[in-house]
Amino acid sequence: MTPRRPLTVNVLTLFPELLETAFGHSILRRAVEKGLFRPHLVNIRDYTRDRHRTADDKPYGGGRGMVLKIEPIARALLAVRRSGGTGKIYLLSPTGRRFDQNFARQLSRVGRFTLICGRYEGVDERVAQHLCDGEISIGDFVLSGGEPAAAVVVDAAVRLVPGVLGAADSAAEDSFSRGFLDYPHYTRPPRYRGWSVPKELLTGDHGKVLAWRRGQQVRRTLEKRPDLFARLGPQATGKNILPELTQMRRRGRKSRRQGE
Repeated sequence: MTPRRPLTVNVLTLFPELLETAFGHSILRRAVEKGLFRPHLVNIRDYTRDRHRTADDKPYGGGRGMVLKIEPIARALLAVRRSGGTGKIYLLSPTGRRFDQNFARQLSRVGRFTLICGRYEGVDERVAQHLCDGEISIGDFVLSGGEPAAAVVVDAAVRLVPGVLGAADSAAEDSFSRGFLDYPHYTRPPRYRGWSVPKELLTGDHGKVLAWRRGQQVRRTLEKRPDLFARLGPQATGKNILPELTQMRRRGRKSRRQGE
């Protein structure tokens, strides 16, 4: 049997200790131990050339804040390229492509990629223009630095590498993996403070359990993320989903008539 190729992720950062913690626990740590994930943290300050290890400077044109310099980032990328390769290079930035499950799946399959973590007011624009293959955003909000975003991107990608999760189909059942949100999960006890587990899950009938879960995926997606459901299109409502969707719409019309 051919051994699986590990996913190597290079992360350029001013604060590698933040990501050492993120990568050193739970699923990511086990992925490292299994030889399925190889994190390579690169301290940008190691590639500065002054005694103060200066990685930032004032912006041209004035303004508040400091900007990460291009030179140490370029030197760090060259060192990574010489030591093993960078793969595709992405700057973590609010102007980047929105990160989602499909993007995570793509990254899990490439074998190697590199992330650059911004800090302070931003990164010299020439980094994105000339040194990167793209930019990644994890949402429409601002962080103090790219390290939390790097942890999100790496976690989402690594867990999709075959062999990382305990069950082969665990990732396939996650929210967004098939377009819909995940179904609700319950465990013992079956009743707590009058709150009961749905009876379908207690029958032991796998067919009923599967039907309930599929129905809940549709219901949750329609109720909690109608925007997501709208993007799925007609092809998402296959023969196993369409009956539940039809019933939900009928119940909705009946409820509206009764309320009139």
